[in-house]
Amino acid sequence: MNAVIEAIGVKKSFGEKEALKGVNCAVAEHEIFGLLGPSGAGKTTLIKIFTGQIVQSGGEAKVFGTPSDKITDEIYSKIGMVLDNSGLYTRLTCYDNLALFADIYGIDKRVIPEIIEKVKLTEAAKRAVSKLSRGMTQRLVLARAILHSPQLLFLDEPTNGLDPATALEIHTLIFELRDKGAAVFLTTHNMEEAHKLCDNVALLNEGVIVEYGAPDAVCRKYDSQRSVTIVTRDGHEEVLPNNPSSAQSIAKFFEDDQVESIHSSEPNLETVFIALTGRKLV
Repeated sequence: MNAVIEAIGVKKSFGEKEALKGVNCAVAEHEIFGLLGPSGAGKTTLIKIFTGQIVQSGGEAKVFGTPSDKITDEIYSKIGMVLDNSGLYTRLTCYDNLALFADIYGIDKRVIPEIIEKVKLTEAAKRAVSKLSRGMTQRLVLARAILHSPQLLFLDEPTNGLDPATALEIHTLIFELRDKGAAVFLTTHNMEEAHKLCDNVALLNEGVIVEYGAPDAVCRKYDSQRSVTIVTRDGHEEVLPNNPSSAQSIAKFFEDDQVESIHSSEPNLETVFIALTGRKLV
């Protein structure tokens, strides 16, 4: 795996509080990685270490093979960030905000209309940021983050508080970036969103990663029931063991055209997290 970012035993303390207690993870090109956990679990702290905003107390954190406390301007030019603090200039228009950052990045301003269209803000291009809705502001923040076609994108709760339609638009953009080769580091406490977006997830609780892997694999690992539930067209539910002994019974339901829906019993990521930690995500 060609790791774009890597944490090896990363620790971080703030006074007597230990926010990270030896975190190990890595994110490769073409990968969406989700660091999942409730507020205060240490997610934003790890992003701040990777982006050189703070220095870890122990362990190693690398970005493009370089220690995160020694990140150069060249490396920063490969990184895009969507963090809690938007950093937008509210008196300026959408276009002028992007134009300002195009100057900083040394990017041809002719790409701005294309980016604005991509985040569906064309009609608001000349509108001041202070006049935008929350969803529009978040799309502009994402536009700024991808303006320079970053190879690594940090997204800290990118759809928090947004309506489903706006969140779906942002999901589409994230997939596009991944498919073009970017590594995406996503933090969220929305487990449904993480399952949909992420190639791999790490469940973080009180500074410790308690589980790691592909979302489906993590859920299957904690499927203690190992059952299949068939809902028939008349509303009856039939629960069968998820093993070869049920094959003929399941086939019979289909042969008789009785199947309205069929579900396996593996839990979702939130259920796994609660089982491992005893904590809810909010």
